[in-house]
Amino acid sequence: MSTTPQTVVVLGASPKAERFSYKAIMSLKTHGHQVIPIHPLIPEIEGIPVISALDGVVEPVDTLTVYVGPQRSAELIPEIIALGPKRVILNPGTESPELEGALNAAGIAWLHDCTLVMLDEGRF
Repeated sequence: MSTTPQTVVVLGASPKAERFSYKAIMSLKTHGHQVIPIHPLIPEIEGIPVISALDGVVEPVDTLTVYVGPQRSAELIPEIIALGPKRVILNPGTESPELEGALNAAGIAWLHDCTLVMLDEGRF
């Protein structure tokens, strides 16, 4: 577990308990992080306010964790770069050479990993 709480944006947030993004939101909250879920239509998840788009995030972001596929993330590259997170976690199934290239060009650290496993193993 990180010794300092982070501001973590969850792109592709879901209110469905069986979804990995939902599990990540709950685990991040349990680990003491400030969680900002992103979903275009949902106002809240378990009492956590949801923001409809990345450009609605006003605070500095430590980590962006991605739960949308490469077609969707490709459309969001300008917003992801503008968000300026310190790092981006590409969870399984979200790998995107296009996004990875844009992150490299912007000097934003990224990795292929699983947010849930990272939290469970104390590597977040």
